Amino acid sequence: MNNFNFYRCFKISDSNRHFTVTFAEGIMVFMRSITHRGAMGKPLTILNTVDSSNNYAMQAVHAGKAGNGAAFFALEQTAGRGQRGKTWHTNPGENIVLSLVVEPGLYNISKAFELNWAVSLAARQLLDNHTNGDVSIKWPNDIYWRDRKAAGILVENCFRGQNWTAAVVGMGMNINQTHFPETDKKPVSLKQITGKEADPLEMARIFFQLLENELEKICSSGPATLLEAYNSHLYMRNMKVRLKQENRVFETIITHVNDSGQLCTRDTMEHCFDFGTVEWQL
Repeated sequence: MNNFNFYRCFKISDSNRHFTVTFAEGIMVFMRSITHRGAMGKPLTILNTVDSSNNYAMQAVHAGKAGNGAAFFALEQTAGRGQRGKTWHTNPGENIVLSLVVEPGLYNISKAFELNWAVSLAARQLLDNHTNGDVSIKWPNDIYWRDRKAAGILVENCFRGQNWTAAVVGMGMNINQTHFPETDKKPVSLKQITGKEADPLEMARIFFQLLENELEKICSSGPATLLEAYNSHLYMRNMKVRLKQENRVFETIITHVNDSGQLCTRDTMEHCFDFGTVEWQL
């Protein structure tokens, strides 16, 4: 780790110090930072049934009962939510349904899409570890195996005034489920891919560690490292796709996601789209 990044990490938990610290001082601040962060997935609360694990986690944050790393794993979720008001259907006990509290300031994260990169990379790696590849990230928040959706991500933010104090990271991944509602678009589970069952809770514990690794990369190396990895796994990169913006459906070629979190494409012109302004037409 170079000196710039070494000191940069120290400033995360000691934001009022804007001068260069000695090595010994740096070690002390770094150790305080690690202690204060805690570990992803600790404590872990198992919920037998809940309307939405994100709702439950958000209420715990607002009540001051959940800090960085606190996780909530639902065995049954009756009203799971996805992006753009969509629902997440899951059979009780068969899949990963979790929410996790992250305090972005502890990892030098200043923008929500940087956190989304970390979560997406961790979820992609989790599925990739159990398959023979073909796992990609569909901008902005889905994990695909080939052309089928295996996981979805929902990040909701908490603010105190103008300060972004915490985020609740929701992640659902199809593990053992093999029958899905007809309204679901091209779902797939790990069991359908491999023919084998897996333990959703154990896989969730692995996800916590993978996410912690990605968050530490932001702290030590900055978000550019994660963006490079995100783009290397970007779904349909350099391929022609159909997108919908308002009432217009058009064809364009996916090129990359930029450092503002926008999806960039190319056709007769180059375009960059903000989150929520376009929909995939698959």
